[in-house]
Amino acid sequence: MKSNHSVWYVIIIASAAGMAGFLYGFDTAVISGAIGFLQELYDLSPAMEGFVISSVMIGGVVGVALSGFLSDRYGRRKILMVAAIFFAISALASALATNVTILILARVLGGLGIGFASALSVTYIAECAPPAIRGRLGSLYQLFTIIGISATFYINWGVANSGPHSWGIELGWRWMLGYGVIPGVVFFILLIFIPESPRYLLQKGREKEAFRVLQRINDTETATKEKEAIQSSIEMETNTSMRELLKPGWRKAMAVGIFLALFNQVIGMNAVTYYGPEIFRLAGFENNTEFLATSIIGSVQVLFTILAIILIDKAGRKNLMAVGSILMAFFMVLIGSAFYLDVPSAMWMLIFIAGFTAAFCISMGPIPWVMIPEIFPNHLRARAVGIATIFLWGANWAIGQFTPMLINGMGGTFTFWMFAVINVICFTFVMTIVPETKNKSLEEIETIWKPNKEVVQQRHTS
Repeated sequence: MKSNHSVWYVIIIASAAGMAGFLYGFDTAVISGAIGFLQELYDLSPAMEGFVISSVMIGGVVGVALSGFLSDRYGRRKILMVAAIFFAISALASALATNVTILILARVLGGLGIGFASALSVTYIAECAPPAIRGRLGSLYQLFTIIGISATFYINWGVANSGPHSWGIELGWRWMLGYGVIPGVVFFILLIFIPESPRYLLQKGREKEAFRVLQRINDTETATKEKEAIQSSIEMETNTSMRELLKPGWRKAMAVGIFLALFNQVIGMNAVTYYGPEIFRLAGFENNTEFLATSIIGSVQVLFTILAIILIDKAGRKNLMAVGSILMAFFMVLIGSAFYLDVPSAMWMLIFIAGFTAAFCISMGPIPWVMIPEIFPNHLRARAVGIATIFLWGANWAIGQFTPMLINGMGGTFTFWMFAVINVICFTFVMTIVPETKNKSLEEIETIWKPNKEVVQQRHTS
């Protein structure tokens, strides 16, 4: 039988699924431009300011919790399409909101959609990607997230400069939030043209459809082996429960997954993303130059995320995370020191934050999104990724909610030195409990967690 597999086909479907990251990035960044205007319009307290930003994560936690069950029942692709619809409706409702309550409810709906998409997008890519390029394809989600953030920073800057400050308070923030309809619609249209996950198709007994997808992703021989491996894991999954994640081996894998999810969020990047203009304003930027400074940071994110995609399957996941976490701690110390010493040059603050951002984007930015789905076996992946992503969204909510309270209550020095300490803790955990998964198949990664006796026995029987 002749194979018609194509690397470009895999890249296209992974990019379409990865577009979910653009939605996540847009929603993460757009509120940073709008929140200053909203604070003046509604006289928001620091706690309420945090709630307006973090409300999207409430929907996100619920979306992630439901994503595994819904996708196993209706398919990855259909739930991703629902996510796109929710996001577009949320953007429109946010732009038309007449009070804070409606705005918060609209953002919760958008968070529900992003929660669906964030868990299912990386799962879909992991289930479709060949091992040799799985790291690069898995990084597409983070790349699209960063592109979404960067594009939105420039949109915010453009909108902020489209009229006087009073116009921004009355209408400017509505345009910022309303532009979210566009990526939501584009994501929905792209999903029409990608296939369903071969794993889901085999789960539902649609073997011929699944094999056709696997053939287009791999050659015929590999597709046959993949089909048999997936069927075997599905049979195993029917006899497993969530309690298996608490067994020796998988318990450690689950701990690593949760660690990666938490530290993707709590090391300080989200504080910069959500409150970038506010932080630059405190550092001395004014007359909308704070939006320009934030846009420059967005461009740094794109460039260094692309560098991470180039390096991830060469330098290795563990090495990049270790180097990145140390560099992030260093730059957080400098940022906190700038607040402590009241450094007059706003340009130095821009350089420090750009350095921190570059370190994040080659390490703890993209790599957790790649590693979380790949460290679990087929029969536990969907459930385990869902649990880890719940922790990720919970940490995301905490950063969004409490950062303005920390900066207003404790000051920039304490806040950023605290993030420096968290990055040192991150480095320690990377070096002690995180394995290297570079160039390993999902089956080889699975043996990392098994007790030595079980691995030896498996080798003798194979």
